[in-house]
This record gives sequence, structure tokens and C-alpha cells, in this order.
Amino acid sequence: MNAAIETSVWEQLEREIEEESAAVDQLRAALRQTIVGQEDLLEKLLVGLFGNGHILLEGVPGLAKTLTVKALAQAISAQFSRVQFTPDLLPADILGTMIFNLHTNEFSVKQGPIFSNFVLADEINRAPEKVQSALLEVMQERQVTIGGTTYPLAPPFLVLATQNPIEQGGTYELPEAQMDRFMLKVLIGYPSLEEERLIIRRNLEADADVRPATFPLASILRAQELVKRIYINEQVEDYILNLVFCTRFPQRYSLAHLQPLIRFGSSPRGSINLALAARAYAFLQKRGYVTPDDVRHVAHDVLRHRIGLTYAARAENMTSDTILQEILGRVPAP
Repeated sequence: MNAAIETSVWEQLEREIEEESAAVDQLRAALRQTIVGQEDLLEKLLVGLFGNGHILLEGVPGLAKTLTVKALAQAISAQFSRVQFTPDLLPADILGTMIFNLHTNEFSVKQGPIFSNFVLADEINRAPEKVQSALLEVMQERQVTIGGTTYPLAPPFLVLATQNPIEQGGTYELPEAQMDRFMLKVLIGYPSLEEERLIIRRNLEADADVRPATFPLASILRAQELVKRIYINEQVEDYILNLVFCTRFPQRYSLAHLQPLIRFGSSPRGSINLALAARAYAFLQKRGYVTPDDVRHVAHDVLRHRIGLTYAARAENMTSDTILQEILGRVPAP
């Protein structure tokens, strides 16, 4: 009887995923009308969207980071706001503040741009740490405290941030606590020659009257609930845990030479987000279960910003991606 019930639940989940997939395909098509190439970027945006996790996009200026996030917001029937981060930005400019009303002799709350479904934090690492700290409660608890009163944010709520490489002038390194609150950190590279040719042609043409498919907000919430129900068996769970623990204790996995290179490994939030991102990726593949390949596919984006490097690693021009590549090659997949 229990086996029959489990089979029925499994079949129902597969049917629901199949029903939602048509709308997801329309959303992909709408994004491709605006964005040329960058397939990995579009995929990781959808992983963050359906996994209900914040996303950090890093790349040099001019790689369509902002355009991609705006295209995503335009394709969804949701509230969208943009904050341009600058060195003189204040926390109240993001969260809001208390304003005294001369007519009523009372203070009232003026809500900031954070009160939206999608918040584009553009060039987030051009503002100092005082402003970054204002986002900690918002990103973790999805609520804002102004004047002693806490205001919950309507779901879905996602921070989609862009940043320039820290080697560029006028940038600050984000605090580790804030970095840990991003589900994904996606690195963006240059387009291929043919992709850039198409970019030139599109920008030189007259504006086409393209109406992106509207993805209802209710569909986002339904998809996020479906992602939570996608099955992860115990062996895949063990694989996720071993990957994360290997970033903390590489000597336990015959990678003792990495110990002097790692200042700190991934937090438990990394394990949670790795499982969520793998589930979201499985959903995009129209499956109701997670495979080890799903975990490997999202591992770099979930963990690269959760590994702290020592000075010795930086001196050797090592990156967290190099370390992750060794870890993925050493930890056996089920």
C-alpha cells in the first residue's frame, strides 16, 4: 500500500513538472529575444529564480549583466526596482526611513526600493561595507526593520546583484557574511565572435516591437514549491555533504596539499544552497529527482564564493574554482 502511495505521489509530481515546463520554455524564449548567447548565465538565473536564492553576477563592464536581469524582470509579472550602488549611498536609500509629516505631526515610513519582488543591485561592490550590512537582514530573513517595526517582504523576493572584478578601480570586497547569503555567484565571460556579431547587428537595427512572454507571478511560486518536492536520495545527500566538508577539511579526503591554501571552507548555508540549486536544475531538466551530475553542474556557482583563500594561495595565483575542480575530481560521486 505504501509503495502504491509513493508511486502515485511520484507520478503526480512528474505531471506537475511537465505542466510547468511549457511556461518555463516560454520564459527562456523571452529572455533569448533580448540576450545573445550567455546560455549558462540564463540557466543559472532560472536556477536562482526557481530555487528562491539570491544571485551575484560578476564580470567586466559591458557584458549585459544589467540587461539580463532587467530582461528577466520584464518577462515576469512582478514588481522590479533597481538600485545603482555608489560610494555615497546610504542604508536608508535602500531600505527606507522614517519621515516626519508636518500636517499630522507624526512620523511615517517611506519604503525604499527594497520593497519589490526583484531588486537589481547594480555594481553592488562600489558601495562601502556600511551599506552592505543593510542588506544582511533583508537577504536572509526577507524582512526589513525601520524605526523598530519589522515589515515582511512579499514573496518571491530575490536580490539580483552585479559586481565588477575587485581588481578594478572604485570597488570594495564584499563582506564574507553577505557573500554567503547569495545562493549563486556566476562568472560572466566575453561572447564568442559570432555572438558579438549578432549583438552588433541587433543594436544597429531599429528597435523591434518584441513583446516578451508574460510569466505570471503565481507560476513562479508554484514552481518554487515544486522544486522543494523534488527528491534527493541519501547517497546524493552524502555527496553534497562530502563536497562541502572537503572545503573545510581537505586532508580527510587525501587533499592535504590544499589545507594551506584554504582560509575557511563553506558554511552549512552552502550545503543547503547546493541541494536547493541541484533541485532547481533538475526541475529545469524536467525531472523529479536529483542526480550527482546535477550537483556537479551547480557546484562551482554555489561554492566558489564560500571558500576563503590564504595569502599563499593568492601568491600562487590560485582561485577557488581551481580548488573546487580538485575537490570535484577527488570526492567520489555515487
